[in-house]
Amino acid sequence: MTFVQTAKPFALALMIALGVFAQSKTSHAAETETLTVAGGCFWCVESDFESVKGVKEAISGFTGGKTANPTYKQVTGGKTGHYEAVQIIFDPSVVSRDVLLAKFFRSVDPTDAGGQFCDRGASYRTAIFANGPAQKSAAEKAKADAAAALGQSVVTPVVGASKFYPADASHQNYYKGSKIVLTRFGPKKQSKAYKAYRNACGRDQRVKQLWGSAAPFVGG
Repeated sequence: MTFVQTAKPFALALMIALGVFAQSKTSHAAETETLTVAGGCFWCVESDFESVKGVKEAISGFTGGKTANPTYKQVTGGKTGHYEAVQIIFDPSVVSRDVLLAKFFRSVDPTDAGGQFCDRGASYRTAIFANGPAQKSAAEKAKADAAAALGQSVVTPVVGASKFYPADASHQNYYKGSKIVLTRFGPKKQSKAYKAYRNACGRDQRVKQLWGSAAPFVGG
């Protein structure tokens, strides 16, 4: 048997193996799911959920309103109808949507209809933007479970998903940014400014008061 005759089956086998590998990678990538939630300050929601194993990425942005391509200033001004929201992109083979929804409710104050913590106004309210019947059913169940666990009414609405507008780059990964920004606490690195804001806003304190040891992102 010549070298060419020997090489042909080997090359064919290699091509098949590479094809299977590529297909496997494509299939795995296609298996991610996106859950869109509003939980007040999107920096905080992004920070919380990017710490969860199985979450690939969390993207800060705006949704639920009618204004196209809104700016942060427009949304927080309260006239666009948008919420500050986060798209949580996750691998359901590692972490389920039910687990993420349970963590979401226990990382916010779902009894507050006027905003979250120190951030007041419509753009800071909580909500779940369900993409399809399966997410809607899971979100409604998580909402009922949260209400039962608290023994209180939960005001977080479960609504249909609408167009999501990512916030500009300065708002992405703010919680771990290294850029120096001017804050009411003075010039600070973004990551330190974020920690100072979160502490001053009372987010973790209220979540711990409300949820106790069930709060997933509050230490101590």
